[in-house]
Amino acid sequence: MKYRGLALVLLVVFLAGCGGANGGQDGHSANGAAAGRKTDAGTSALSTVTIDASGGKKVEVSVEIADDPFEQQRGLMYRTSLGGDRGMLFVFRGEEPRSFWMKNTRIPLSIAYIDSKGHITDILDMKPLDDEPPHYTSSEPVQYALEVNQGFFEERGVKVGDHAELPK
Repeated sequence: MKYRGLALVLLVVFLAGCGGANGGQDGHSANGAAAGRKTDAGTSALSTVTIDASGGKKVEVSVEIADDPFEQQRGLMYRTSLGGDRGMLFVFRGEEPRSFWMKNTRIPLSIAYIDSKGHITDILDMKPLDDEPPHYTSSEPVQYALEVNQGFFEERGVKVGDHAELPK
């Protein structure tokens, strides 16, 4: 009985520690979302993606980095808004065709697929809560995906073929 109580206390402590810093508030793609880089204090820090837009203008996006499978699955799910110059950068280990969906994602988003050299291969608008196939698929193998508010790329003159400088 004594060991049972100790085991219960240890289980509660373990589960409390697994709750995570964001309490499960984000996320969404089929193979790819959510927190930015962690600082020493354990809080999220934003990184910057700079796009050399076709019109010669530099476009900056403050991004959260999704570079592990959990973050990539959660993405921007359940959020109700996204700042005007904010986004989420999905970083994958290698290049391959990518496909995203909008399950549990309430914000209308645009996605730019980016290859390993930083070239934008596709820009697609995605409909909120759309989890029906076909999904939003890259036209060629890519290593990155950048999600922003729908219309962000168009409003700033970002087009397929433009180059993105990605955080290291």
